[in-house]
Amino acid sequence: MKASAARPGAPAPLVIESSVVEGLPAEGALLLRMSGSLDPQGAEAWSAELRGHLEQADRAGLRPVLDMGHVQLGGAAVLRTLSETAHQRTGRPDLIIVRARPGVREAVHLARLDGVRLYATLDDALRELARTPTRAEELPAWRSQIADPLRPSYDELYKEVRALRARVRTAPVIGMAQGILMVRYDLPDAGSAFTVLRETSQRFNVPLRVLVSAVVAARPPDGEVWFPGRRSLPVPQLRLPARGCRDPRYRRQMIDAVLHEALAAGRAPAGYVQLVDPAVNALTPETHHGCAEAFLDHLVRGRDEGTADAVARATGRAVSVPDVAADALLGDDCRRVLLATGTRALHSVPVLSSAGACTGVITVHWPDTGHRPTAAQARTLGVLAADAAAWLSWYHRSVLLDALEHLHQTLIRATV
Repeated sequence: MKASAARPGAPAPLVIESSVVEGLPAEGALLLRMSGSLDPQGAEAWSAELRGHLEQADRAGLRPVLDMGHVQLGGAAVLRTLSETAHQRTGRPDLIIVRARPGVREAVHLARLDGVRLYATLDDALRELARTPTRAEELPAWRSQIADPLRPSYDELYKEVRALRARVRTAPVIGMAQGILMVRYDLPDAGSAFTVLRETSQRFNVPLRVLVSAVVAARPPDGEVWFPGRRSLPVPQLRLPARGCRDPRYRRQMIDAVLHEALAAGRAPAGYVQLVDPAVNALTPETHHGCAEAFLDHLVRGRDEGTADAVARATGRAVSVPDVAADALLGDDCRRVLLATGTRALHSVPVLSSAGACTGVITVHWPDTGHRPTAAQARTLGVLAADAAAWLSWYHRSVLLDALEHLHQTLIRATV
C-alpha cells in the first residue's frame, strides 16, 4: 500500500511490505510486514490490498503470514477486515498472524474467528509451517491489563459485541410478538405489527423489548377491552428510589435510581440491576455502573449458572461472596471474568414480589477481598429491593397495561 502524504501530526498511513521466506521443510511463506495506522476510514483500502497479497500467496503456493507488530490503532476495524478475509478464504490454509498487539489479539479471541491463527513470534509461526509441533498462543477471552494504545478501540469492540448479543436475544421475542399480533388482528405482514409496537413504545415511553415481552407473556384479550374492570392504582410510597423527585412512570429513570441508591448504601464502586424477562424467564441486564466491558459482555450472554444472581433468584435470599477467588458458589467462567475485571467481593439481593416471586436482582461489587456489607447496609439494601419490587409491580399493572390496552384498541380500530 503506497503511503499517501500525511498531515503533520496525523497517524502514519498503513504500509504492507511482502517478502518470501524460503528454506522450510514445508511450503514457503509469504511474510506480509505491516506498519502504520489502521482506522475505519482506511480499513476498506487495507482490506483490498490484503486480498491482493493473499491471492498472490495462493497462486505461488505460499502460506501467508501477517506480521502486525507495528500496526497502530485498529480494534474493531482490524477485526471486521480479518473476519471478512477469513470468511473469503474458507477451504484455504489458515491466515497466520504474528506479533499482534494485545488489543488485536484479544479481539480475535473474543470473536472466535475461524481460519485465523495467532502466534507470539515469527519463529513460532515458521515452526508451525515446518510441521514442528508448537502451541498457538492462548489468550484469555477477557481483556488483559496490559497497557496498550488499542485499548480504547478494544473497549468499543466489547460494546459492539455486547449490543449485538442483546439484539440477538431480543429479536426472537420481537418476532413472536409480531406473529401474535398478525394472527390475533389479521394484520397483512410483520411490518404492520412492528409499526404499531414501535408507536406504542414511543407513546408510553416503554422500551420496545419490554413491550414485546409483555405481548408474548400476557393472557390474550377476550373482547374489546383487554383488561376489563381495571382501576387506576396509586403510586406506592417508596422510601429510597423516590428521593430526588423521580417520575415513577419512567422505567429507566427509576431503575437507575435503584442502582444509585444501592451503590451508595453499600459504598460500592460498581454494580448492576437485572430484571426477569417474563417472555424468556431469564434475568436481563437493565443498568450498570463501574463495571468493566468484559464483565458486561459476559453478563449479556445470559449465562446465569454459577453466579450469585442465579442463587439469589433461586433461593429468594441475599447472597454474599466475600472472596470471589475461593467461593465454591461461583462457576469457573463467572469467577474468571470477575477476577480479570478486578472484582474480589460481591453481594446480590433479590427483588421479590408480594407473592414471593423473584422479579430481579440487585448486585454490587467491591475490589477488596473479604468485603461484606454491614448489618445496617444489608438492611438498607433489603429495603431498597422491597421498594424496587413495589414500584415494579405498580409499573407493570399501570404503565405497561396502559400500553397494552392502547395497542389493543389501536389494532381493533384498524381492522374494523
